[in-house]
Amino acid sequence: MHSVPSYKTAYGQAFCGDSLELLSELPDSSVGLVMTSPPFVLQRPKEYGNLEQDEYLDWMVSYGRTIKRKLREDGSFVIDLGGAYRKGVPSRSLYNFRLLLRFVDELGFHLAEDFYWFNPSKLPSPIEWVNKRKLRAKDAVNTVWWLSKTEWPKADIRRVLAPYSERMKKLIADPEGFYTPKKRPSGHDIGASFASDNGGSLPSNLLNIPNTESNGQYLDSCRLVNASPHPARFPAKLPAFFVEMLTDPDDLVVDIFAGSNTTGQVAESSRRRWLAFELDRKYVAASALRFLPGTLSDDIKIGAYQKILAGETVDLTSYSPTPTLFEIPA
Repeated sequence: MHSVPSYKTAYGQAFCGDSLELLSELPDSSVGLVMTSPPFVLQRPKEYGNLEQDEYLDWMVSYGRTIKRKLREDGSFVIDLGGAYRKGVPSRSLYNFRLLLRFVDELGFHLAEDFYWFNPSKLPSPIEWVNKRKLRAKDAVNTVWWLSKTEWPKADIRRVLAPYSERMKKLIADPEGFYTPKKRPSGHDIGASFASDNGGSLPSNLLNIPNTESNGQYLDSCRLVNASPHPARFPAKLPAFFVEMLTDPDDLVVDIFAGSNTTGQVAESSRRRWLAFELDRKYVAASALRFLPGTLSDDIKIGAYQKILAGETVDLTSYSPTPTLFEIPA
């Protein structure tokens, strides 16, 4: 890239600037996965910015057009979109579905699969229709569109198997005590191999992931440098699911609305190359602290943050020669 990064690690680089311009600098057909969560269409203005619903679709389609050029033939584009209501009435906006249709119909993307992220810990919203007037249930599900450049993107579901339930563990240990191999009324032919231990169960497209982080390295670091944390962070388990399923080590993962750079941290720990684009320098500077060892002194962390905030490029490998790995919260 021609632009200068704000910081770099063993596997990736973070840039402060207009993400569409930065994305345009990448070679065509070079990206394995674009994993991102853009600002949502919301009625209440957010600190990190959000557009009116009528403007939003054209804005995002311009990104989609460039992303499609930059993806490899087997690459994927995964976009997390929160729900929204129409202005002033308890009636849902269809912007996330309209955006999906435009990506497919106008840009030629393929919908590999639709996912739904259920966040059971999400606070009741919108306030007017849920908390005050008690007219609607709280909105706790985001749509996550897995789009691909062709009908055959790289993918391996075996990398993201879910833990077996206790009942399934008992069935594997004693199959004869739990079921008889035969064809079921549904048409499924349940054979003896059904009791095989495959290391886990196949995940569904409903991702039950609480977003409950109230501490941890990123928030501790923000408190240390007196910085406001990015207000719209997704939990590490969400990008980790798609990074593991859709890419191999050394593939390039890009987040065009990086925010606190959870995607970059996940990619770093998974040995994927990554690029993060974020317009707000204070969020870029705070996100760098994710990659510093917790054993470093506070003065060193504050110094790195201040250098990035001042526009300098900081090589984080000088603080930690090997990638700083982290445990994805359970």
